Amino acid sequence: MKRIAVITGASSGLGEEFTRQVCANYDYDEIWIIARREDKLRTLADNLNATKNFTTVHPVVLDVAGKEGVERFKKLLESEDEKLRKVESGIEIGLLINNAGFGTYGPFAETSINRQMDMIELNCTTVTGICGVALPYLKKDSVIINTASLAAFLPLGNFAVYGATKAYVLNFSVALAAELHDKGIKVCALCPGSVSTEFANVASNGARPEVKGGIPPKKVVAQCLKRAFKNKRISMLLFKWRITAFMSRFVSGYIGARYTYLYNKRPHNPDAEMIKKDEEISVSDFI
Repeated sequence: MKRIAVITGASSGLGEEFTRQVCANYDYDEIWIIARREDKLRTLADNLNATKNFTTVHPVVLDVAGKEGVERFKKLLESEDEKLRKVESGIEIGLLINNAGFGTYGPFAETSINRQMDMIELNCTTVTGICGVALPYLKKDSVIINTASLAAFLPLGNFAVYGATKAYVLNFSVALAAELHDKGIKVCALCPGSVSTEFANVASNGARPEVKGGIPPKKVVAQCLKRAFKNKRISMLLFKWRITAFMSRFVSGYIGARYTYLYNKRPHNPDAEMIKKDEEISVSDFI
């Protein structure tokens, strides 16, 4: 049986770092890295495969957004499994990392409603669907990591829909962990705060240069993998992130949203496209 790891949103940010660390430190026959940006995927795969690692990094150029994207992923799994069953026992997903997602910055009334709905499709529908179609290939000790955010713990002004989608991912992941416990399948929600990636600058149309002071993805990913394989349900690297999540229990959702709306108020161009469709933005940053 071929044991594989599957990583979506793998062309940049946390997804790229997950790929590097899984390739270096974990034993899988193949790592499927999935995203839309073919040039970045192939460059990453070529660089890692050139290290002569025993694991093969296999780039899969695929749009996983929404129901159609989930169906494409399902057909990919079925095709590979059917092909392998002719010579061996099919495939097993030892690690599934749902990391594809994006955010838009700005007041809800001033941002594209189509982009907001696209965000719900990718951040919620895709995560749900990929977990569902992957389940038949997950076995005891398999691990699922879903990228949520510190934004999942409190409503956020100027990130209203994004924060809501990440709250969904967090709650879905914790519930899924409870349901899959008896099968020995581990589920962990990654809930980072500010991470040094391209996410915030793109989401805010360049209005958030302070993202450069975020935590390096390497540290966030290393801790997440460690906690996920130890069957921890949530991964938050920094103590201040954990304190923020804890304190959110005692703060009115409205007060939190109002504060973050005022705090995050930055000049931006409401007519600009916050995220280009062919860009894979795959991490969370909100303060």
